[in-house]
Order: sequence, then structure tokens, then C-alpha cells
Amino acid sequence: MLIPMLIWSAFRLGQSGATLLTFIVAAIAVIATVNGKGGFASEDLNQSLIQLQSFIGVITLTILVLTATIAERTQAETKLRSAFAELARTNETLEVRVQQRTEELNEKNITLNQTLQTLRQTQLQMLHSEKMSALGQMVAGVAHEINNPINFIDGNLTYLSEYIQDLLSALQAYQQHYPNPPQALHAELDKLELDFLRKDLTKILESMTIGTERICTIVLSLRNFSRLDEAELKAVDIHQGIDSTLVILQHRLQATAARPEIQVIKEYDQLPLIECDAGSLNQVFMNLLSNAIDALLESNQGRSFQDIFANPNTIWIQTRRIDTNQVMIMISDNGTGIPEEICSKLFDPFFTTKPVGKGTGLGLFMSYQIVTEKHGGNLWCDSTPGQGTKFVIEIPIKSSILSAYRVK
Repeated sequence: MLIPMLIWSAFRLGQSGATLLTFIVAAIAVIATVNGKGGFASEDLNQSLIQLQSFIGVITLTILVLTATIAERTQAETKLRSAFAELARTNETLEVRVQQRTEELNEKNITLNQTLQTLRQTQLQMLHSEKMSALGQMVAGVAHEINNPINFIDGNLTYLSEYIQDLLSALQAYQQHYPNPPQALHAELDKLELDFLRKDLTKILESMTIGTERICTIVLSLRNFSRLDEAELKAVDIHQGIDSTLVILQHRLQATAARPEIQVIKEYDQLPLIECDAGSLNQVFMNLLSNAIDALLESNQGRSFQDIFANPNTIWIQTRRIDTNQVMIMISDNGTGIPEEICSKLFDPFFTTKPVGKGTGLGLFMSYQIVTEKHGGNLWCDSTPGQGTKFVIEIPIKSSILSAYRVK
């Protein structure tokens, strides 16, 4: 009974409690032995006390060793718990740092991707600008070289017409005064067919006049389209830019053996002069009108000439002023339309639905950049499959973005 109680005190009370309890038990045992009671009592008191002392010594040493071992174990457990707690805090701190680092890397990755995308777009814009600049210079040069000789021809056609009329009048006067020329001259005049020549010369001069006027119109349209001789920011009539673009595309609108002429219906509102980069805006008109023509030609596949004639290919061009500083240009067609899943990708770089070699996927992308970034406007597409497509341009009458860009 005594030993279990002491062991219990070592575990429950610690070293000091167990030592105190051992002292109390030893004192009680000594008193009991002196009074001749207990397990160590005998006739020889000294012998009994010696045995009791030995027993108490062994018990005390055992309790001390046991309590020391228990204390060391308790300290080890305390350190272990502290170590586990520190490890948990370290893990928690590490997880937070890893999460923060991951978020920083994600942010840097997003920033890097955005920078890369911006760089690609800038490179595309630079390539496109250089290409259009070279093309514009070539167009302007060709227009200038054609303009000089055609003006010479056009200016002299008037005099040529007058001279020919004078010659014909002189010939007619000669015939009136000498109605009976010699037989040889009469035969020669019959070979020349003077009546036919008189009528055909008039028709030839009229055709030449129409042709030179047509060439002058094309040259003027080319100069208006390129706008290389003007400042980048200028108030212009956008209707003139649209009409110049239509003149350049006239060869694609004309009737062919496979289809009638593509009809162009213009509904122009009374618009003020628009402060814009006319050259780049004309590129937008060219891209949208060219795409509309391509869509109409694609919709004609499998249709007869009579079917197309009964339901003609049509392009509508509408302009409207929507507020004090905003105008809208709508270019629509009655082609096959564009599926919804493709509409969302139309303005992505290099995206095209045309066959290889017929489309670069940059036309609508550059048009979107010109309208939105360069002019501070908006460009979007509204299409219904089977009915047609409409592109809508909204640009300010006076662009603050272009003004700021010019100041820089």
C-alpha cells in the first residue's frame, strides 16, 4: 500500500510533494517502530531502526530518481510541444509567405502578359503604319504622275473638239459651195465616209471627255484617300472620305457576268466637319467596305444571276449625329451574316475566316485600334446569321485624344 501511494505522489505531486510525503511516511514508520508497531518492529530496537532506515533510504532514492525522470520527461514534452507550436507557426508563416509570393508572381505574370500583348499590338501597329505609309506614298505618287498628263489631255480636249468642229464646218461649207467636185475627189470622199466620220468623231470626243473626267475623279479620290499632303489632325468631311473609298472600290461593285452590280445606298445626315486623322479613318472605311463586298460575294455562291437580280446585293451606308460631340457611321450588308461565336473574335489580331492568302486578320484589328485608341471612339459589330452584318463606328466630332497626342 505504501509503495503505490509514493509512486502515485511522484506522478501527481512532483518531486517536492513526493519528498514531503516520503518524509511524513518515514516519520510515521519510525514512530510506529519505536512503539513496537509496524512491519519493522522486533525485540531489538536498533536492528529494527537499521532495517527501517535502509528501507526508507531505498524508497527515498527510488522516489528521487523517479521524480527526476518524470521532471525530465515533462520538460522534454514541454519542449516538444513548444517545438511543435513553433513549427506550426513557422508553417503558417511559410504558407502565408508562399501565398504572398504566389500572388506577386501571378500579378507579375499578368503584367508581363499585358506588356507582351501591348508590345505585339505596338509592333503590329508599327508594321501596319509603315505599310500603309509606303502604300499611301505610292498611291499619292501614282496619282500625282497620272494627274499631270491627264490634266494636259483634259485641257486640250476642249480645244481639240473646237478645232474638229471648225474643220467639219469648213468641210460642210466647202460641200455647199462646191456640190459637184471632180470624179476622183468624189470617189475618195465616198471611201472616207464623211457622214460616218462626222458622227463618230463627236462620239469619240464625248467618250474621251467622259474617260478623262473619270480618271480625274479617281486621281482625286486617291489623293483624298491617302491624305499625305495634310496634317494628321484636321477637320474634314467624312462623307468625302467614304465617297473616295467607294470610287476606289468601284471595280468590285460593278456588274460581272456572274452577278448584277452591287447596290450602294447612302443615307447621309447633315454632319459638321470631323476633327480626325482622315487618312487612317479612310483605311477603316476601306476595310469595312471591302469586308462587306467579300461577304456579299460569298453569299452569292450557289445562286443564279436571276436570283441575285431579284434579291440584289446591297450595302447601306448611314451617318447620323447622335449628340453634340458624337457622330455615328453604320456600314451594313445583306450577306450571310456572322455567327455569334465568331463576332466576339472579329477584332482579335490575326483572326480571320478567309482562306489562306486572302486575309491577314489585321484589317478589323487595326480598324478597331484606329477608332478606339487613336480617335477615342467605339467600333462594334451587330450581325444576324442569314440576314446580314452591320458595323457601327462612333467617333467624337472633336477628339481630345488626338489633340493630346498632337501636343505630345
